[in-house]
Amino acid sequence: MDIERAGGRGANQLRPIDCSRDVLSRAHGSASCSHGETRVLAAVFGPKAGTKKNENPEKACIEVIWKAKTGQIGKIEKEFEMILKRTLQNICLLTVHPNTNTSIIVQVVHDDGSLLPCAIHATCAALVDAGIPLKSLAVSLCCCLTESGQILLDPSKLEEQKMKAFVCLVFPSSVHSITPEESTPATTKSTEQEIITSLTHGVMTVDDYFHCVEQGRAAITPLSNILKKKMRSQSAGGNYSSKAA
Repeated sequence: MDIERAGGRGANQLRPIDCSRDVLSRAHGSASCSHGETRVLAAVFGPKAGTKKNENPEKACIEVIWKAKTGQIGKIEKEFEMILKRTLQNICLLTVHPNTNTSIIVQVVHDDGSLLPCAIHATCAALVDAGIPLKSLAVSLCCCLTESGQILLDPSKLEEQKMKAFVCLVFPSSVHSITPEESTPATTKSTEQEIITSLTHGVMTVDDYFHCVEQGRAAITPLSNILKKKMRSQSAGGNYSSKAA
């Protein structure tokens, strides 16, 4: 039996998405991103000379600091922090600025589900705003699995709490259409059929997982186009207003 979703959303329908760059004056790059009521701010500081201890000095170091809306971060937030760092290490050109450190601060403003994809998109927009060289953008979404086996995309917080399991998928998407050509080598190519990151919570069968991947791939191109359109408008001098107060 199909589950009724808030606002009459279909199973594959995403919530409205907004993304604004250059929202913080003191950061080298910044962005605000919202998926429905979920909203995240990201700020980039660097690259600065020197790497962290135990990091490879022949490459740039990426540091991610996750800040909860209130209080200290917990186990899940620390996991998100680690996943986000590994995702960024995959999409950033780490050999362009060796022996440097770039810090990314991720501030959760409100969590109404699909928090990690929202944070990934805010961070990517902030990196573009800071002029950090990228191999590709990271485009992400969550897929939830109901007890009846139905798959829902972009779940709200309430939907996540009721689900049997969920998977967060991250796909690469070309960065050439939103950055100057000289900032991204022509040799770097990516395909949206690849998967950069996959994070699962709960219990699902292998078949259920691949069904989630299939539906995720079908939604990733229009999602990528929405994000790029907003970033392009700003890089061309457009005025996409942030929903920040």
